[in-house]
Amino acid sequence: MTASIKILTDSSVQLTAAEIKKYQIEIVPLSVEIDGQSFVDGENISRPELIDNLRAGKYPKTSQPPLGRFVEAYDRLGADGSEVIAIVLSDVLSGTFTTAQTAATMSNTKVTVINSKSTDRGQAFQVLAAAQDAQAGKTVAEIQQHCQEIHQRTRINVLIDNLDCLVKGGRLSRFAGAITKLINLKVIVQLNENSLDVVVKGRSRKTFVKFCEGLAERHQNNPIQDLSLSNVGTDPEFLERLKNLILPTANQTNYLAELTSPIIMTHTGLNAVGVITLSEKPDVD
Repeated sequence: MTASIKILTDSSVQLTAAEIKKYQIEIVPLSVEIDGQSFVDGENISRPELIDNLRAGKYPKTSQPPLGRFVEAYDRLGADGSEVIAIVLSDVLSGTFTTAQTAATMSNTKVTVINSKSTDRGQAFQVLAAAQDAQAGKTVAEIQQHCQEIHQRTRINVLIDNLDCLVKGGRLSRFAGAITKLINLKVIVQLNENSLDVVVKGRSRKTFVKFCEGLAERHQNNPIQDLSLSNVGTDPEFLERLKNLILPTANQTNYLAELTSPIIMTHTGLNAVGVITLSEKPDVD
């Protein structure tokens, strides 16, 4: 009898409670550091609590991914002879992929680690596809190929409203940060295969509106099947406005607008919006 395949991912993923339960997805929590103290995502800090810290001027840092957590999860999931597929966030954003690979060599379970080259809901698209494939009896190779196909149809852009976290995290100099605050600079970044790149700069939220109008035009001949506006405490009215710009009113696209994970908040800061799409066909420039 073919061994069953179980799906594991990390807590940067954007999954609903119903999806996690339906597909029995294992989630390894990642950690952030605030004022020298380590917090485990979903255990001793929640997404709303992280936003409270940001609003209080306490800026988080990413923390070393938990090697032992991965080993323990692999061993537990494989105790009945099952194989594990671990789908983790992009190596552009974190060392989690390397940690997950190292942990696989330390476990008695047969583990295949996939670098999603994505995160948040984009990562979830691959996790859900893999879980459905596993239930359908697909092989590891077939699941890997499907994840790659999903990745090619996914686009992640992040609308960054303020640059405080980029400055605090050392990804932007304090001098540059001071200047950009004076001119109220807004930036849009795109998560690519091997880099996180600034693709648009502007001086007001109109920059975000114009970008979303362009996104709708881009997808006229390649319909969006899933849209996520994962965010860092962004006001609901603005999120609804962006949604209406991106999606035609008659479109029955799956839509989700939830708080993103603490890991992603450390990069983006307050009021950021991740515009994450899964289109019908590969989304290429």
